[in-house]
Amino acid sequence: MSDQENISGTGETRSGKQVEVVEPYYRAYGPWLRKKFGGQRVYKVIADAGFTCPNRDGSKGYGGCSYCNVDSFTPSLTRSLPSLKEQLLASMARAKGRFGAEKFIVYFQPNTNTYAPVDQLQSLYDEALAVNPEETVGLSVGTRPDCLDPEKIALLESYADRYAVDLELGMESIHESTLAQINRGCSHAELVRVLESLKGSPMDVCLHMIFGFPWESHEQMLAYAEEVNRHSAVGFVKLHHLHVVKGSILGARYLKEPFPVFSLEKYMEFLADFLPRLRSDIVVQRLFGVAEQDLLIAPDWGMRKAAVQTYLDKELTARGVVQGGAVQS
Repeated sequence: MSDQENISGTGETRSGKQVEVVEPYYRAYGPWLRKKFGGQRVYKVIADAGFTCPNRDGSKGYGGCSYCNVDSFTPSLTRSLPSLKEQLLASMARAKGRFGAEKFIVYFQPNTNTYAPVDQLQSLYDEALAVNPEETVGLSVGTRPDCLDPEKIALLESYADRYAVDLELGMESIHESTLAQINRGCSHAELVRVLESLKGSPMDVCLHMIFGFPWESHEQMLAYAEEVNRHSAVGFVKLHHLHVVKGSILGARYLKEPFPVFSLEKYMEFLADFLPRLRSDIVVQRLFGVAEQDLLIAPDWGMRKAAVQTYLDKELTARGVVQGGAVQS
């Protein structure tokens, strides 16, 4: 993905020219965010604080999740700059210059961003939020459910009176057998316990999930929706198709013995089945994922991110797909 996520949904090109926007029949993040911040152009900028994961450092295992190479989703600009201040200032300047960004959400994305003592976490979050306090409106933290406890949750919630706080939890799959196969080192039961503890939280809770593990059936993937729906704490989701990337365990396996991955058309058909099953109040932050092109093995859809988004939105709209409801007649 790029060093910032265009989530403003302005309906403009980089030159500022207005283009037609097809409104999808799902609750998209861009319009939600525009409404929340009074129509301002809000962008996420990624902060890499140098965290690792418990299934990388030996605490729970080594090698990480089998699909994961952190470099595949950490922008090269972020990786090349050593300090949080340098990373964020460079990304903010780029977002302003290319997209006319007005406000920013600081997004701690790579690895597990609550995997440290609370005092260290607070120092890092405070440092990042202080880089551009006049234009920073939010804090987004990606983590694993087994790296959260009441003290860390309380820390994150303490920012909610000043910022929009988004807690992104890696669910990946609801099936324990899949989590074991991908070396997740974390169970779905652990996620459920965290979600129960987050009922009534002032934070926005987002679940990240991956579709396309070759051993999961269509029906098993559709079942994610019902499981997500039953948790009232969940207000947001990120839908991600499986990437096979260099430097990952699955990548090495795929090169030796290729397995099926989603084509763009098949993934769109899956979304057309999945979205009607998803609770209508949940905001969809993302329909698909993007990996660094030089690390991507499969699937390569041969389209830029914006083109994929446009394709999916138009196809879903043309098919009358309605999130949380029946297909339009």
